[in-house]
Amino acid sequence: MKMQDKLDAFKRLLIIMDELREQCPWDRKQTMESLRNLTIEETYELADAILDNDMQEIKEEIGDVMLHMVFYSKIASETGDFDIADSLNAVCDKLINRHPHIYGDVHVEDEEEVKRNWEQLKLNEGKKSVLSGVPKSLPAMVKAYRMQDKTAQVGFEWENAGQVWEKVEEEIQEFKEVVDVDPEKMEDEFGDIMFSLINYARFKGIDPETALEKVNRKFKKRFEYIEAQATKPLTDMSLDQMDKLWNEAKSK
Repeated sequence: MKMQDKLDAFKRLLIIMDELREQCPWDRKQTMESLRNLTIEETYELADAILDNDMQEIKEEIGDVMLHMVFYSKIASETGDFDIADSLNAVCDKLINRHPHIYGDVHVEDEEEVKRNWEQLKLNEGKKSVLSGVPKSLPAMVKAYRMQDKTAQVGFEWENAGQVWEKVEEEIQEFKEVVDVDPEKMEDEFGDIMFSLINYARFKGIDPETALEKVNRKFKKRFEYIEAQATKPLTDMSLDQMDKLWNEAKSK
C-alpha cells in the first residue's frame, strides 16, 4: 500500500470520528473515563489475537485500538488540551530524541546498548526514576518483568543466570521455613519466589506472562476435553478417572 493510501485511510477515520462525535448519542456521551475500561478490553483482545497468530483478527483489533486513540484525542481537542496531531508529533519527537544512533552521531554496538541509552535519555528528559514509566495498573507479573528490565539498563543486575537461580532456590527455602507457620510471611516469601522466577525467565529470554498464558490455554483445552468425554458428572468421578481423560487430552 502506498503512503498516500495510508494517509487517506487515517484521514477517513478522523472524519468518521468527527461525524460520530457530533451525530451519535452514544459517541457524544463518552468521556476518557468511560472509554478507559473499553480500551483495556480492546488491548487484551489484540493480545489474544497475537497469541492465536490470527492475522485477520489482529488487523481488526489494531483498528479498534486505533479508534480509541483517535477518540481520546478528539475529546481532548474539544477541551482545547491537545489534538491527534499534537500526540503524533510528540511521539515522533520522542523517537527522534531517543534514537541518536539513527538521527544523530551516536554509535551503538547492539540492542542492549540502545536500551541503556534509552533509559538514560529518559532521565535526562526529567524523569525522576527509571521506574517512573512503569504503569501502576499493569498486571503484577508484567510489572515485575518491566521493572527488572528497566533497572538492568542502569546496571542493577545479576552477572549471570546461575546467580539468579541460586536466588530462586534461596527464596524457595525461605518459603518452606514459614509455610503454615506465619501466613503473612508465607505470602511475602511466595511473592519473592515469583519475583525471582520472573527474573530468571528474563535471563533465559522467556516472557513469563506469555509462558503462563500458554499454560492457561493448555490447561483449559485439556480440562474441557475431560468435560466433553466424561460419561457422568465430574463430581461423581474419581481423580484417577479424570486423570485418565487428562492424559488422553495430552496425547491428542
